[in-house]
Amino acid sequence: MQASSGDYDETLTPPLSWWVMALGLVAAVWWCFWVAAPEWVAWIAGAVTTVAVATMLVRFGTLRLVVDDNGLRAGDAALPWQHVGSVDVLDAEQTHALLGVDADATAHLAVRSYSGGAVKVVVDDERDPTPYWVISTRHGDELALHLRSRSMQD
Repeated sequence: MQASSGDYDETLTPPLSWWVMALGLVAAVWWCFWVAAPEWVAWIAGAVTTVAVATMLVRFGTLRLVVDDNGLRAGDAALPWQHVGSVDVLDAEQTHALLGVDADATAHLAVRSYSGGAVKVVVDDERDPTPYWVISTRHGDELALHLRSRSMQD
């Protein structure tokens, strides 16, 4: 998780169980075409489904978190150091509440359902309507430590 420069870099990827379910979907599509269409159509449908499902899993299931000299990046979103406020580590129950009954519709969510924990980062910018970010992570304490130590330096 930690680069030699002291920066934090974590990439969340879909778990093996998601890939197994995707394989089941591909097999089901292939089978439906196998029994209802010529064999070559089934193979093409299976190949197209495989590419589509794998692309979606990688594109929408992967999240990269980076803490470096520029601030915090979660996916394509960036939060510069001058706007990083307080940081709280959330367990699965707190994350569930913050994404449900305690949610703020204007919050930025970089969440993956397969990651049990998260970190809440308060946005310290009066011009930004986003009150906080909720970021999924498998290493909440480590991410929070990096964010807190770096924001104290700046």
